[in-house]
Amino acid sequence: MTAVIRPRPLLIALGLLLLFAFWLSLALGPVSLPLGETLRAFLRLFGLPLDGEGLQQAELIVGQIRLPRSLLGVAVGAVLALSGVAMQGLFRNPLADPGLVGVSAGAALGAAVAIVGGSYLGGLSPQFAPYLLSACAFLGGLTVTAVVYRFGRSDGQTNVATMLLAGVAMTAMAGAGVGLFTYLADDATLRSLTFWNLGSLNGASYQRLWPLLLVALGVALWLPRRAAALNALLLGESEARHLGFDVERVKLELVLCTALGVGAAVAAAGLIGFVGLVVPHLMRLLVGPDHRVLLPASLLAGASLLLLADLIARLLLAPAELPIGIVTALIGAPFFLYLLVRGRT
Repeated sequence: MTAVIRPRPLLIALGLLLLFAFWLSLALGPVSLPLGETLRAFLRLFGLPLDGEGLQQAELIVGQIRLPRSLLGVAVGAVLALSGVAMQGLFRNPLADPGLVGVSAGAALGAAVAIVGGSYLGGLSPQFAPYLLSACAFLGGLTVTAVVYRFGRSDGQTNVATMLLAGVAMTAMAGAGVGLFTYLADDATLRSLTFWNLGSLNGASYQRLWPLLLVALGVALWLPRRAAALNALLLGESEARHLGFDVERVKLELVLCTALGVGAAVAAAGLIGFVGLVVPHLMRLLVGPDHRVLLPASLLAGASLLLLADLIARLLLAPAELPIGIVTALIGAPFFLYLLVRGRT
C-alpha cells in the first residue's frame, strides 16, 4: 500500500480542518454565536486586550460551556484514533479496533457498577458521583485489559491470536455483567446507564477534563516514539526481532497505551464506537502504512471527526441532543460495510 496523498500537505490540511472544526464547535449550538464574536471571546479568555463590549454572554458560553466540551472532544477523538492505529499495528490487521483487548467492555462494566451500585446505596452526592463513575470505568477497562494480556502470555511470550480470543471472551463476559446490572436497575438508573453507554460530551467540565488531557498527551507523545517498531511489526514478529526490536516489550507498551487511553476516554465520555476503526483505516488508505505519518494524521483526523460528530449531535435535534455514539455509528457502520465490499472485489 502506497500513499495516495503526499504526507506534508495532508497533515497541513488536517491541522487546518481541526482548527476550523474547533472554531465551529465553540460557535455553534442551541445558542449560536457569530464566528467573529466567538473568536474574540476565545482570545479574551487568554487575556488579550480586545474590545469586550457586548461579549459577556459570549465569553460565558465559550469559556464555561463549550471550551471544555471541545477540548474533551479533541482529546477523546485523538486517543481513540491513536489507539486504533496501535491495535491495527499490533494485530497486523487494518480492521482491528481498540475494543479487541476488552478495554471498552471493561469500562462499560465499571460504569454499570458505579451507576447501579450507587442507586442501591441510596444515591451519591452530585459532586462525587461523576468522579466515582469515571474512576470505576477507568479501573474496569484496565482490569479487563490486564486479564486479557495475562491470558495471552505464555512462556515469556505474548501470543497475539490468543490475546485476541481472550479479548472476545472477556468482552462477552463484561457484556453479560452490564446486562445483569441493566436488569437490576430501576427506571431512573436504567436511563442514566443507557445514555452513558451511547456516549456523550455533555456535562464536560475542567475538573473532569484535566485527567484525560494528561493521559491523551502521554499517549500522543509515546506512541510516535514506537513508529519504527510498528513499521517493523508489519513485516512479522521474527523480522522485527531481527531488526533489533524488543517485540515483547513493544506489545506490552501498545496494550498499556491502549488500555490507559481508551479507558480514560470511555470514563470521560462513555462508549463511542468506530472512531478507532474508521479513522486509522481511512488515513492508511491516504498516506500508506508508514506509522511515522499515520500516527499524527490519525490524531488530527480523529479529533476533527469527533468534533464534527458532536456538532451534528448538538444541532440535528436542537435544543435536544443526540448521543454522539449514535452519530459515530451512523458514520462508521456504512464505511465498515464499504470496506468489506471493497475487500471482496
